[in-house]
Amino acid sequence: MMRYDRQIQLDSIGVSGQEKLQKASVLIVGVGGLGCPAAQYLAGAGVGRIGLMDHDRVSLSNLHRQILFTEADIGRPKAFVAAEKLGGLNSEIQIDTIEEALTITNAETIFRSYDIILDGTDNFEIKYLINDACILTGKTWVYASIFKNEGQLSVFNFQDGPSYRCLFPKTTRENISCEATGVLGVTAGLLGVLQAVEVLKLILGIGEVLAGKLKVLNSLSGQYQVLKITKRPEEIDQIYKSGIQPVKLECKLADESRIYLDIREEFEQPKLDSEKVIKIPLSQLDERLWEIPKEEEVLVFCQSGKRSRKIVDLLNSEYGFKNLKNVEGGIDNIISKESEANHSNASKTERI
Repeated sequence: MMRYDRQIQLDSIGVSGQEKLQKASVLIVGVGGLGCPAAQYLAGAGVGRIGLMDHDRVSLSNLHRQILFTEADIGRPKAFVAAEKLGGLNSEIQIDTIEEALTITNAETIFRSYDIILDGTDNFEIKYLINDACILTGKTWVYASIFKNEGQLSVFNFQDGPSYRCLFPKTTRENISCEATGVLGVTAGLLGVLQAVEVLKLILGIGEVLAGKLKVLNSLSGQYQVLKITKRPEEIDQIYKSGIQPVKLECKLADESRIYLDIREEFEQPKLDSEKVIKIPLSQLDERLWEIPKEEEVLVFCQSGKRSRKIVDLLNSEYGFKNLKNVEGGIDNIISKESEANHSNASKTERI
């Protein structure tokens, strides 16, 4: 009663509302710029069980927006560190750590044990995966997306309402991530807090849930607008009929005579299906260095060219590689123009 006194005093919560929070469970997929502030406020509010799902480790570039982490945490698993910090904030709640990537294989099983799913990810493919798994498991999920100083917020699959696929039936061909475009740290914090607000409204049954609507806001101008989302029953029915529909975008290399090293994570698109491409996700690079040839030139690429540039410099300086060359501009500069045109024509761009 002492811990939650200030919110129990609210007529819309009271003791009964606090008991609802204590019995609720929320899974946060991605403990980053969105997930960190959302997790802090949900833990502080007394949500009884919080799952933290993230297979990444803390890096220096995370710290300006992922406020659960400090310099001392660099290199440590995000889910574990976040659980440690949240446990210090509220020792009376249960915190689960899931240090693995969300996949088609594990999504439904994990989602079934939580009441609400909160999306803290920054790539389109995982958002479609979250959406499909939520449809199949009957879970509501709270969505947010950020782009520089802009953000989007909505609640999907609530009381037979629209899904993410109703808003974006098709995916863009490329991811727009913080790593590639940059982001104002407070924008991520703002959206993460708003996600926590939506979760609390869902648990408590109060306020107006942002279902069937998309809030679009600009943190610099302070302006926002709310757009209506039209439900597309055929998009939802297709998931019930066929199960999770992975977003697969395959392209061809423009030059098959070279050797390439793809350091992107498994979820990143488009895919390059070629014997000339060595696929070693950045998270596995340390234990798989032996797979990289040293006798011939290897072109190293990622989505934008930024991560691969850092890796080339690291491998050359620390591990004695002399044959690695970064692909400036990322994957777009090594795929065939025919592939690029085909996927561009089939795509629908989601800017923020």
